[in-house]
Amino acid sequence: MKGVMVIVDGMGDLPNSQLGEKTPLEAADMPNADFLASRGELGYMYSVKPGFIPESDEAIVSIFGNELISSTRGQLEARGTDLKLVRGDLAFRANFATIDSFKEGNILDRRAGRNLSTAEAEILAKSINKGIKLNSPFIFKATIGHRGVLVFKGGFSDNVSGNDMVYIPGQAKISNKISRIKPLDDEDNSQYAANIVNEFLEKVFDILDKHPINEKRRDKGLPPANFLLIRGAGIEIPKIKTYKRWASASYMPLERGFSRVCGMKTYSFDYPKLKGIDVYENLWEGLKKACKFSISVLKRNRKHADYVYIHIKETDLPGHDGKPVIKKEMLEYIDKTLFNFLRKFAPPNKIKVVITADHSTPCKLKSHSADPVPVLFYSGLIPKEKKFNESEARKGKLGRINGKELFKKVGFLK
Repeated sequence: MKGVMVIVDGMGDLPNSQLGEKTPLEAADMPNADFLASRGELGYMYSVKPGFIPESDEAIVSIFGNELISSTRGQLEARGTDLKLVRGDLAFRANFATIDSFKEGNILDRRAGRNLSTAEAEILAKSINKGIKLNSPFIFKATIGHRGVLVFKGGFSDNVSGNDMVYIPGQAKISNKISRIKPLDDEDNSQYAANIVNEFLEKVFDILDKHPINEKRRDKGLPPANFLLIRGAGIEIPKIKTYKRWASASYMPLERGFSRVCGMKTYSFDYPKLKGIDVYENLWEGLKKACKFSISVLKRNRKHADYVYIHIKETDLPGHDGKPVIKKEMLEYIDKTLFNFLRKFAPPNKIKVVITADHSTPCKLKSHSADPVPVLFYSGLIPKEKKFNESEARKGKLGRINGKELFKKVGFLK
């Protein structure tokens, strides 16, 4: 093995009053990351380009050397599941969400409280698939938590919008109202696709709003999962670079789908099911399993892969929820487990290590931002004391990096 690439999702942040005006990374006790930093270099990265607010798919696609137009979120997410796609199948990333009514269209919660249990999501998905009749066949699959994948089978155009205007590429949140799916050109097939999807979404609300699952959620004071927000329409297999000498430890549909399309040897595990309403208990269980699993993939591939890509998702969630203390604690856990292993694994095997994030998710904004992310590049240099955090990274010798430049900067190969 020559190198390890670790992306800690949403790790970048801004100073927070709950942490004494430090970021979670600055406040965290991370001796193992600091060990690697002290024997390497630091820098900071705009995963796509300065001023652009990236979604995770855009950031990953860019960091691995691709143009954003080379793929779509829907196709990557769908290919991270067990669904079988053929050319022309129209795929979307979907979220269970809460709206006040289809007529008013006010989005009350984009993730239905983030506490939709696995069993609830699967029952609602089954009701959608069985209860909605269209002229075009479709499949809706609940994946993890509030997430899902929606696929319309057949020869569609993907030149259509999503229905949540917060997800205009590169821009901040601009609307809390659902939008109708719109064709983005004058082609008849695009208008047809928009019509089919709009018909589907109206029927989704009719089925979900009065569903017994949601009546029970209301009785418990929980937001109903009564609608689907969709984005990232795609019909084509993503045309992204291949990384056949790489292995991937990825467990969310997006990162798993990306790794598969890249030709990486992809390892995954079944994410723990959310059984109650304590989403953070579930996230901690997932984080612990992810770190342990990533270590096992590194051990298994020491002699079988040139590079390993690891993506840790859980740290993004407290950013969206405005919980800097939990984000700090998660970073400390990753350091105590995965980074502790890398500290012992990398030096004797002369393995280079990159630790960075796909984007910043500042807790006080509760959303992604255009702020750059810190980059740590361990290469076995003569020790010189350094701390791995945003402020130190901005002063590091690696300097400013654009996402597409990262692998060239650190010498990682396809």
